[in-house]
Order: sequence, then C-alpha cells, then structure tokens
Amino acid sequence: MRHVCNPNQTVEPAQSAHRLPRLRVFVGVKIAPTIARQLAQFSAVLKRPFVRPVAPADIHLTLVPPWNVTSLPDTVAKLSGVVAGFGAFPLLFQHVSYGPQPKRPRLVWAECAASDEISALRSALLHTLGQPDDRPFLPHVTLARIRGDATAIARRHPIDQQVSLTQPVEAIELFQSPSPGASGYQVLASLRLAETQDPKPTV
Repeated sequence: MRHVCNPNQTVEPAQSAHRLPRLRVFVGVKIAPTIARQLAQFSAVLKRPFVRPVAPADIHLTLVPPWNVTSLPDTVAKLSGVVAGFGAFPLLFQHVSYGPQPKRPRLVWAECAASDEISALRSALLHTLGQPDDRPFLPHVTLARIRGDATAIARRHPIDQQVSLTQPVEAIELFQSPSPGASGYQVLASLRLAETQDPKPTV
C-alpha cells in the first residue's frame, strides 16, 4: 500500500499528552483538475466580496468531516487498513446548484451520485476513525461559499444545471484544514485504492 506522508508532521510518542500538537484534518477525494476547472466556471460569474469561490486546486469531496488528531502516523495506518478493502470506482457528478437549501442558499455546489461504493467507503472510514456522522450522506463538492443576502444573489444569478461528468476515484486523501484566516488545503497523505478498470475523467 503506497501512501505519501509529510514527515514534518510526525509526533514523537515520548511527548507528554498535554503537549502533543493537534492537527485539524479531514478525509476526502481530490477532484481531477480538468473536472475541477469546469465546475469552477459555474461560480465564476458571481461577484465578490459576498461570494468566495473555491480555487479549483482545493475542490474536493469530503468523506469524513474535520476532527483533531495528535498522531498522524496512527491516522494514516488506520486509513491504510480501510483502503485495502476497497477498489477504485467511478464518481458521477449530476447537478450544479445552490445549496444546501435552495430557498436559503449558503453554497454553490455540485451534487454527485450516492453510489453503493462511495457510501460503503464512507461508512468504513467513519467507523474505523471513530468519527460518527448521523447526517444523511449527500456526496457533493463545494464550489463557492456565499455571505450576505444569498437569496438575492441566487435570484439575480440562477444556477440550476444538470451535468454529466465522471471521475475515477483511485485514491483518498487526508487533508489538513487551513488555520483561521488562512486558505487552501494541504494533502498530508494520499492512499490508493485497489486497481480496477474504471473510465477516465469525461468532460
């Protein structure tokens, strides 16, 4: 199992518990650059400062919401155990719109098909990492975050578009969340799923 890990984040076991550095991390799927750029165009027409587009390089699908860890190697080891039991699978993007509630939007997002493969992978990750999440799983990627009068913005710039884009999911990533006031997500580890014959990204 190949994974990439930032050695600078390693925590020495000998440190006392109250001094262990805590990382804010989450698990997700990095979206292929060609698809990320195409999806980003849907929010590019919206004007700042009330809209904060997500940079194409940061567009991702979250599988395990953010939590704090003190041992990066232990977390990567747990992820390795999960991905060993899952093969690659296609991720289908179906719809771009405002969300999560069209009447009270906070985001522009692209919804994905909730396939059996991605649902099972998410459940296994949550269980292994001990991160319960009882909310219904609606796989999606955030394209922009809206502040201010989002309803007025959505009325002036309607976004409701069916799409048909497919990306093979061949790996999952462990991301570090940015510090308060910062932006951008750092990939701490990338772990490959088992290989299968899946289609290449389509645009």
